[in-house]
Amino acid sequence: MLNSIKKYSKTFLFKVLVGIIILPFLFWGMGDVFSGGSQNVVAKIDSEKISTRDFVNYLNILDLSEQDRKDLPKTNLIDKILSDYIGKKVLILELQDLNVNLEDSSLKDIIINDKTFFKDNKFSRTEYEKFLISNSLSAPLFETNIAEQEKKRQLLDYLSGGIEIPNFLVQHEYNKENQSKKIEFINLEKYYSKPISEKKINEIYNKNKDFYSEEVKDFKYAELTPTNIIGSNEYNENFFSKLNEIENKVLDSKSINDLALEYNLDIENTGLIKKNNNNKISDKKLLEGFFKIKNKNSLEFLNINKKYYLVEITKSSKIQKDKNDKNVRESIVAQIIIENKISENSKLAKEITNKKFSRSQMDIFAKENNLEVQSATLTNIKDSNIFSPGVIKRIFETDDKSLNLITDNMLKDNFIIYIKETKLPKINKQNENYESFKLKAKLRLANNIYNIYDLSLNRKYNVEINNKTLNRIKNSF
Repeated sequence: MLNSIKKYSKTFLFKVLVGIIILPFLFWGMGDVFSGGSQNVVAKIDSEKISTRDFVNYLNILDLSEQDRKDLPKTNLIDKILSDYIGKKVLILELQDLNVNLEDSSLKDIIINDKTFFKDNKFSRTEYEKFLISNSLSAPLFETNIAEQEKKRQLLDYLSGGIEIPNFLVQHEYNKENQSKKIEFINLEKYYSKPISEKKINEIYNKNKDFYSEEVKDFKYAELTPTNIIGSNEYNENFFSKLNEIENKVLDSKSINDLALEYNLDIENTGLIKKNNNNKISDKKLLEGFFKIKNKNSLEFLNINKKYYLVEITKSSKIQKDKNDKNVRESIVAQIIIENKISENSKLAKEITNKKFSRSQMDIFAKENNLEVQSATLTNIKDSNIFSPGVIKRIFETDDKSLNLITDNMLKDNFIIYIKETKLPKINKQNENYESFKLKAKLRLANNIYNIYDLSLNRKYNVEINNKTLNRIKNSF
């Protein structure tokens, strides 16, 4: 449900860049913990209490994986989630303190003017109801979320209103993406393409046998259609009302057999199937939805591609994959390559940092490893068929006459770079991109203001954590 709200918020609400201010409060100056403490209170913000029940309900809607839940007593994940939850609560208190309100009429205007709910070019109540049911949302919850996001947008306007951006900040943003940079570089792709021995593959496989196993599950399921629910082929209000009724009965722990009898449903069994290789279910998204279900013999209501299903797992087990399976070998080889890149990159980066790898050493390294020192001139962040924008950004941040080891986030591209010369072009107000870079400069400055505001909130509100209750919640999973 939370994911549905997040997905929707990217459509019309977040066009106003609400996402710029996220107050996670992961580094709160926490007050002293409760000495005796109430078992029903996990934290306090000034005099406002956060109940154990509310926080556990929040945890449940986060849809944590089974492994995350098992690891909660051993990690600090739950502490981070609580900090995030406290941050949201503090922001609500701050909005109240600043008297930031949203009239019902304004909320109505936001919703009825969103094209997501249009039919025949006008707002459709049926489309709105269909959206809510399809995403497992109640109207009050959804509308409360819309109101909160709009109030956050008003807070953003309040904090950043009236900022006038000086030209040197615009120039600074422009030069982050536009420079004339002469460089010399070694592409390390060939260096990391050395053959991998069978002995190494066996070693990795034997160490990670549990990882190289495959889950097989047997599902019992029934599709919910207008034909079998209301005796019609129309997706009308009556159908969605029945869906809502069925979903509530699922939450009340009704069995799939009981619901099949009550609503004239045809139940099917898949037999034991694999997630990525079976001929029983051809719809990949449907299959993915089935395998996201974790609890055996627990009935789930699914919405996949605007089709609706009741599903439960009847059997679940794991089978060992063969070492010579194509996917297994590819996975092992990829793991070895990544480990090798991390190890070698660490050595090279350390030598460069310690000045043991000079420009002349760059030539020696290339010759010893049958690599080539190449030259290039870059003029903007997208000006290359060799480097990705992320790599070019790092190149632009490197000083003249300096060496740097630069990689992308996935360690796919790895380069030793030497900067020969840099020229910084000027941007003036007549440049067609001036306003765009001015906006970027404003957003960056605004973000700095929000960070300072974040720190002021830390001082304004006294937060106390009941560690005894928090530990009890951890150990309950």
